[in-house]
Amino acid sequence: MEDYLQGCRAALQDSRPLHVVLGNEACDLDSMVSALTLAFYLAKTTEAEEVFVPVLNIKRSELPLRGDNVFFLQKVHIPESILIFRDEIDLHALHQAGQLTLILVDHHVLPKSDAALQETVAEVLDHRPIEQEHCPPCHVSVELVGSCATLVTERILQGAPEILDRQTAALLHGTIILDCVNMDLKIGKATLKDRRYVEKLEALFPDLPNRNDIFDSLQKAKFDVSGLTTEQMLRKDQKTIHRQGTKVAISAIYMDLEAFLQRSGLIADLRAFCQAHSCDVLVAMTILFNTNNEPVRQLAVFCPHVALRMTICGVLERSHAPSLKLTPLPSTHPDLQAYLQGNTQVSRKKLLPLLQEALSAYLDSTQIPAGLPEMVGVSTEPVDKEGNSAGNSLLPGVSQDEEEPPLPPTPMNSLVDECPLDRGLPNLSAEAIFEKCSQISLSRSTAASLAKE
Repeated sequence: MEDYLQGCRAALQDSRPLHVVLGNEACDLDSMVSALTLAFYLAKTTEAEEVFVPVLNIKRSELPLRGDNVFFLQKVHIPESILIFRDEIDLHALHQAGQLTLILVDHHVLPKSDAALQETVAEVLDHRPIEQEHCPPCHVSVELVGSCATLVTERILQGAPEILDRQTAALLHGTIILDCVNMDLKIGKATLKDRRYVEKLEALFPDLPNRNDIFDSLQKAKFDVSGLTTEQMLRKDQKTIHRQGTKVAISAIYMDLEAFLQRSGLIADLRAFCQAHSCDVLVAMTILFNTNNEPVRQLAVFCPHVALRMTICGVLERSHAPSLKLTPLPSTHPDLQAYLQGNTQVSRKKLLPLLQEALSAYLDSTQIPAGLPEMVGVSTEPVDKEGNSAGNSLLPGVSQDEEEPPLPPTPMNSLVDECPLDRGLPNLSAEAIFEKCSQISLSRSTAASLAKE
């Protein structure tokens, strides 16, 4: 695999047609590994003059935000330097020169910015429901399994098993385990096909890492922010809402708020972040477990505009549906208000409507002229198409919010009239997974307290 990837970088220097295997914009572990391994397979099984190049659909500077990707590349000894990122290849120029063919993996809908490239798409391999009106008119292979890496593994083992080396097998094996939540039967994300191909890989390479070990290490890496700058931490899991030109960024941060607020140059970093992302307000929700394995949530509201900050803080403090049970913490700066959040069941998804309410109250108080368009929206930055952002399931379960339905049971027979996964796998995000863990932890704590009584 490593020698092949080295050759891909060299191929970019040649003026010749390229077959680019492109993952999705979230560039989660499944997308990255599926692109690398499918391109490797196609290069090994297609005529010599055809050049297949995997491209990670993010800027190189964004890779550190995906801790599990970085960790896994190091684990399997693939240097980041030999990978090709979206900002290192001009797909539109290749298209205009008539030298581009695209193979989409782990997605099948190109963003508007790449709409012109749709006519170059020759194949799609995906594991989510097809959006017929946006799907390219080409060969489309879709199967609703837990991990797209499962479909790549199937392609390799059915088409050319002899090309599979331990390095490639380790990439596929770890990714499927991570995506399928360690094949946990109670979660039910792993299908029979996911299980079958994990077992096949383990039979072919008995020295692959233990499932629990690789799952735990990837999970830990996903939430490790120790090596990130403040700006990277804020961008790692970020959403935004906006109304009539006023924009609020909401970032999930996986560390203690006190430690976060003590970071060197924090206020300057927060100001720079708001300026770079055109945000009027930054809300940071820290999420972690304490030493008793109980969930802890904390909030920080940074806003240089006094009236806007006071309005938002007032709405959050007075809210009863839901009640956040906020306890103000000592302020480290006049533009920043921090809180301990007593109600740990209020996730960021449940916080969004309160922030929209606060924006409405602020704009009403500033007497925005009637008749202007609402311009209300919610977005996710960096791009996270699955909501699993990058977003793959790393911990058992998902949130039981209305927006996040529970996972359907794993289908036991593909011949049934309606497969439980017909409507596709639900969107999973790091925060949703954390919330489910919080619910599990709280329920266990409650049960333990009742038992003592």
